[in-house]
Amino acid sequence: MNNNIERDENFNQVCVWPGMCVDEEDRHDFQEYFLQNGYRVILLETITTGPDRDESGNVNFETGGRIDTIFAVHNEDVMKFAIPRIDMGIRWIEDVLDNEAENHSIYPNRVKEYRTW
Repeated sequence: MNNNIERDENFNQVCVWPGMCVDEEDRHDFQEYFLQNGYRVILLETITTGPDRDESGNVNFETGGRIDTIFAVHNEDVMKFAIPRIDMGIRWIEDVLDNEAENHSIYPNRVKEYRTW
């Protein structure tokens, strides 16, 4: 995929669920699971991560290849989702990207456009 998925204006906060693979055919079930738990979400995409770099900046080809699910939470549900997401291993996109090396990301550059803060 070369472009980010467009979001409804009411779904600004983007989340990353590392290691979770949700196929397009499971989109409805994914969104319904969260809805039944009180959170409106929209599945955006799954991404295969690229390799990490070591402290010297060399690519470690033995890493990468993890599937991460990226989704957006409805603006009105963000605050009540903030704590429960932690137990599930779900992170805000901003936290994920801000904790990467300054000159290297395991995600395509376009993913940075998902940030809202």
